[in-house]
This record gives sequence, structure tokens and C-alpha cells, in this order.
Amino acid sequence: MGVEVCWDPAAKQPPAREAAFKSMTAATAGDKDGWLALFAPDAVVEDPVGPSMFDEEGKGHHGREGLSAFWDKTIGNVEKFEFVIRDSHAAGSEVANVGTITTYLPGGYRVDTDGVFVYRVNEDGLVVSMRAFWETERAMATARQV
Repeated sequence: MGVEVCWDPAAKQPPAREAAFKSMTAATAGDKDGWLALFAPDAVVEDPVGPSMFDEEGKGHHGREGLSAFWDKTIGNVEKFEFVIRDSHAAGSEVANVGTITTYLPGGYRVDTDGVFVYRVNEDGLVVSMRAFWETERAMATARQV
């Protein structure tokens, strides 16, 4: 059995890991404004990386307007989030978190998304890139009513 990463708020964390934690916290709280404030004005979110139902061209969501639309299309429709980060690798201005995001959707559905979630921050600690590597078919195969 793996060891879960402990997010000790009293311990000094690398800036990218701290930003990732704040992003998960804002999503869990449904705090769109707080989530958007974590990103640089020219940030890009690719969640998932490549073409998907959220981004048909696979070019990512760019800038505040693009990120706001991404929130409305995805995060804003989730009733509850659970994040389990099994491992976290910080290097330079980036962090790669390995884990599962469980989403509870309208209609009583639950989906578990396994992936690697990579955040890159600038010198101010703002997220300039978030790239989520996960497979739509694998996640959708876990959909079930709770």
C-alpha cells in the first residue's frame, strides 16, 4: 500500500506544491474567484491534455476568460470533490502530483479520475500552467450511482 502525501500547512512547501494545494482547496470549496486568483493572467490549463469533451481542439484554456469558462464547464458542475494525492514530486518551479480525483456529479453519479497533475508557477507563485494527464475512457468507466 502506498503512502499518502501529508499536506502539513505548518511545513514549508515548494511554491508549485503550495499552489496545487490551494487550487484543490478552492475547487473543493466551490470558490471560483479564489481559484482564478491563483493563476497568472496568461495562464493555460490543459485538463486533460489533448483534445477532449472540454477542449475539442486540445489547445488548452487560456487567460482569465478561458479559465473562467473552463470552471463553468467543469468544476462548477461538480457537487463535491475528493482529492487523494498518493505522491508528489516537486522540482524547480513545477510539481507533479499523482493521485485520484473523485467527483460527485448531479444525479447521484460518482467518477474516479486517476492521473498525474502538473503545476508550474512563476516567480510570484502564480500558476502559469496546469496540465492534467488522465484518460477520459478510464475515468468514465468508473462512473456509478451512489
